[in-house]
Amino acid sequence: MQSILVPFKKYAVFTGRARRKEFWLFTLGTLVVLTVLSLLDQALDTPGDDLGLLSGIFLLLILVPNLAVTVRRFHDADRNAAWLLLWLIPFFGQAATLLLNLQKGTDGGNRFGPDPKTI
Repeated sequence: MQSILVPFKKYAVFTGRARRKEFWLFTLGTLVVLTVLSLLDQALDTPGDDLGLLSGIFLLLILVPNLAVTVRRFHDADRNAAWLLLWLIPFFGQAATLLLNLQKGTDGGNRFGPDPKTI
């Protein structure tokens, strides 16, 4: 539970490193909440075309923490934030970003800070 909330505690912190566990638990937690909100949107018939009102508000709320934890995850693998631009390439960019986030971070410190496993 703690790892799911860390990105919210570091809401707009784009420096440092994030472990795979922090990134993936945050991603899983947001997917669970988004699924529940989508079901509520359907049950309450909230306004919106493909995305309901509650789901849309939630996605806006997690935009900054999601970007921040993704940047810190890239930092853990000794990559800079420019790798986020891959996301703009349809399909292949999202797949590449997914694969990059699955990779193990660098052991020990790197140019973005100390190893988060040892802290």
